[in-house]
Amino acid sequence: MGDFEDLSGYGLSPEQEATLLDRQVECVFMWTAADGGPVGVVMNFVAARGRFWLTAAERRPRVGAIRRVPNVALAVTSRGTDIGHSQSLTYRGRATVRTDRETKDWFYPALASRVRPGDPARQQAFARYLDSADRVVIEVEPTVRIGFDSAPMFADKPDVGPSRHDPGAAS
Repeated sequence: MGDFEDLSGYGLSPEQEATLLDRQVECVFMWTAADGGPVGVVMNFVAARGRFWLTAAERRPRVGAIRRVPNVALAVTSRGTDIGHSQSLTYRGRATVRTDRETKDWFYPALASRVRPGDPARQQAFARYLDSADRVVIEVEPTVRIGFDSAPMFADKPDVGPSRHDPGAAS
């Protein structure tokens, strides 16, 4: 490749996707605001059952927005993981707001174990904290997936890749 205009040859394999979703706990979650504009925030997530699962208080604007327009997107990057900054995933999908006990009972402990790894006492405390009367679970069924891996791109063009001194570079 002579330039970076066509990046279609730098996708992520299903194995790389699974690794990234296992190691990263944050995503940028995006929706359509009441005025029709896009908005996004960083949120913790669980990828399970072929879907993405997040949580928010019922009063958050994103919850009402999802009920109005369920089309959402989320982006996950490997920045901050031991993978380095070379990988990203973007998904478009349809969101559903869940309030049922069955969903909350499996999701809160699953999220707590991801964000408080190796500490069962803190996991239990965090799950209890999440389980409040006005909290909902957001289920996202992905419909479009875009994966990107810059490592082979930078291997093709080593003079433009990150230096070993870049704090986000993979080891």
